[in-house]
Amino acid sequence: MKLTQRKWFYPLVYFLLVFISFLPLYTERPYDPRDTQQVIFEIISRAAQPYAAWGWVFHVATLAVIALAVWNPQAGGRAAAAYFGLNYLVIAFAQTRAQTPAYGFAVHTGAMVAEILLALLWLWVAWKDRLRLSFRDAPRGRWILLPFALLVFWSPLTIEGTTAAPNFNPLLLLTSPDYGLAYCFLTPVFLFLLILAWPQVDAFALRVTAFNRLLYGLFNLSHWAVPERIWLGVMHLPLLVMPIAALWLARKPPESTG
Repeated sequence: MKLTQRKWFYPLVYFLLVFISFLPLYTERPYDPRDTQQVIFEIISRAAQPYAAWGWVFHVATLAVIALAVWNPQAGGRAAAAYFGLNYLVIAFAQTRAQTPAYGFAVHTGAMVAEILLALLWLWVAWKDRLRLSFRDAPRGRWILLPFALLVFWSPLTIEGTTAAPNFNPLLLLTSPDYGLAYCFLTPVFLFLLILAWPQVDAFALRVTAFNRLLYGLFNLSHWAVPERIWLGVMHLPLLVMPIAALWLARKPPESTG
């Protein structure tokens, strides 16, 4: 029996992901643990600002990977696994640390560790050629998730201070820095592509990615409790919907993808 087919395997993996997500933040100045979400918000609202001009690169690269998959699903799958793996590495070092006004230099430790591990996992998938990104045979019902993917790809969002507001500028469809530089927005797009491609997907990589994102989707429900950040709560809905759909599909992985 394969290791991934043992009853204790995925509960253990999920426990480790939960443990990583609760790693304490690093801050120059001490913070009250009850303010953890506020510290994280200060980090993510500032971390990507120096790289905002590069937002278009991630949009174009994603569209290029999709175009390649339409032309050649096997080559496109390998390219997608490599690209998103590399993008996770970029996010691990670009989005998880920032100079904050209240806490000094701060690092979202758990997110950084998780993103590095996921980057290595998907680079391994690319190396082993364990993803065939074909959309032609995807059941029609799976396409109902497309609006959630488009929402985060567009990322119609502006953050000013502690307020998150809608920004429906159509140029953001190709320029928003929040897509390629924000783990919470990049991953729903990737999961949507994997959902369309299932079952020609490495089941372990899919389940680990989906479960880890579900954790952060649940954590980000806290935005709904802060009036000035409700739009950020809306923007994180795909982070709940996509992982649930992916985990449901992968609950009984075919032998060929286990």
